[in-house]
Amino acid sequence: MAKGKADRFDGYGVELFLDEDGDWLAHLVELPNVSAFGPTMDKALDELAVAWELLKESYREDRQEIPIAPSKRQYSGQFNVRIDRRLHRALVIEAERAGLSLNALVSQKLAKAVNE
Repeated sequence: MAKGKADRFDGYGVELFLDEDGDWLAHLVELPNVSAFGPTMDKALDELAVAWELLKESYREDRQEIPIAPSKRQYSGQFNVRIDRRLHRALVIEAERAGLSLNALVSQKLAKAVNE
């Protein structure tokens, strides 16, 4: 099945900008070094698709994995972070005072920071 325009960038986000000369710049959001210009939005997107295909070809030639777009990755919801013991203690105390587990408190703080 041929890829449609919506997924020709394998799940990567695309941003388009009109520059001061009236040309369009398209780039992959998560890989901003993959970019292309064109006189129209469609031409810029077509050129970006060519650049993306060439980059993937380069990865294959070097026997490297092609990066997977964040939107297509699987996430476990777990990660480990090492922090200073004093910060760890302060977080444990704050969690106990709030009647939360340490994981719940840290999850709330991370979600708040990401959404700001």
